[in-house]
Amino acid sequence: MPELTEIARDHSKMRTELGMAPEDQPLSPMTPVMDAKWRFMWKIGERPENAADDFPQVIPEAFPEWEKKMDTWGNKLNQASFTVAEMAAVGMGISRDAFTKRMEGGAHLLAPTGSDLEKNDVGTVFAGWHYDISLMTVHGKSRYPGLLIWTRDWKKRPVKIPEGCLLVQSGTSFEHITGGYIPAGYHEVIYTDATREVVNKKKSALEQ
Repeated sequence: MPELTEIARDHSKMRTELGMAPEDQPLSPMTPVMDAKWRFMWKIGERPENAADDFPQVIPEAFPEWEKKMDTWGNKLNQASFTVAEMAAVGMGISRDAFTKRMEGGAHLLAPTGSDLEKNDVGTVFAGWHYDISLMTVHGKSRYPGLLIWTRDWKKRPVKIPEGCLLVQSGTSFEHITGGYIPAGYHEVIYTDATREVVNKKKSALEQ
């Protein structure tokens, strides 16, 4: 999907009612704007024959190893989600496969995402303030900062993923299936001052 195609839902009423401190307010405008990000949706794993999401796998011509790399990385992230789901079930004292047996054959997607850090500048919204509808979203380490998340007490935190680690965010499907015990995590992706700092460092390194 090209940039300016996706847009977050309007959560302005909720944002007003939460009464978050100024420093914890989303950087996204109160009225959502179109996301300035590009991304693919790559299906991971087997789907039931009657699956409604049976869309074609698109392979960019400039990336001949796309399918192999997407399947390799996607399956690793997907396996991580199954492991986390199993751990969550054990931690809640319910059947070990309570979640994973419902995940089998699900609409697992890898969504490689890119943003133009040359054309855009500080303040650009790459993903407006939102939650994911999935059971969970698993992120690898990004090359640039800009992902901001909110804790249960609505405190904003910039994400810094250590080397060799993954970030797991809960979605509304997890919130629903646990009766709200695990709430969906709100987050946004913004071109911040920290993003520009890394961009400038990388430019300087290339020029030397």
